[in-house]
Amino acid sequence: MYTIVRKERLADVVTLLEVQASAIAAKARAGQFAIVRLREDTERIPLTLSDWGREAGTITIIFQHVGRSTHELALVEAGDAIRDVVGPLGKPTEVERFGTVVCIGGGIGVAELRPIARAMKEAGNTVISIIGARDKSLLILEDEMRAFSDELYVTTDNGSYGRRGFVSDVLRDLMAAGRKIDLVYAIGPVPMMRVIAEQTRPHGLRTLVSLDAIMVDGTGMCGACRVTVGGETRFTCVDGPDFDAHQVDWDELVARKKMYLAEEKETLARFHEANSGGCCS
Repeated sequence: MYTIVRKERLADVVTLLEVQASAIAAKARAGQFAIVRLREDTERIPLTLSDWGREAGTITIIFQHVGRSTHELALVEAGDAIRDVVGPLGKPTEVERFGTVVCIGGGIGVAELRPIARAMKEAGNTVISIIGARDKSLLILEDEMRAFSDELYVTTDNGSYGRRGFVSDVLRDLMAAGRKIDLVYAIGPVPMMRVIAEQTRPHGLRTLVSLDAIMVDGTGMCGACRVTVGGETRFTCVDGPDFDAHQVDWDELVARKKMYLAEEKETLARFHEANSGGCCS
């Protein structure tokens, strides 16, 4: 069992949990994730390691309340325990001294971006961070991102905070201004990452994205998280989650992520019926 030592509500539908998991904290690196199972009878869900404390032996996971499993997880409190936490999983993000790195996060993707921006800065890079959300109420970790960034740009789709528009608008302007950029790293909704890939492709600008394909076991056994990259089948859990954005088959990824939408909506509706009045309804 893994004890929750801290819970914080970061936004309307975003929760942070700090969990006692010393073995994972000792080995965690930027870009990796864990698979969490709240109880014996609940779904296993992959969640990014947003932070960790090696001395304290804790890991931090941040998630948006989307389906039944994340809504259930959002109901726990400090002092409660999680049945299983497996990790760290996935290949760590490639970190070296590239020069100028633009780190782009959309929505809950900012949770994964934080340790990557920190690692890039610690490696001696100039870090330009662009973070965004649909609305100010969904924006997370602005102060934390500012601490690791030489420049920070904030956008909201509706203009409720920061610059009105999308994170891709800021990247477009930076490139148009002739800014020297050596690497772009993007994490967020699939449409956002796809737009970033198409923006940088004509410039031959190396661009990495972190993919969140449907995942079951997280160890390369089931094949559920397969994606096509450069014409080859890759498994997000063991070959990724980072991939060359210009090589991803985006149409296939979009189609696969929609496979179980009907079932997800049905189970979430049943959860709300059984828990009317709960914190996440």
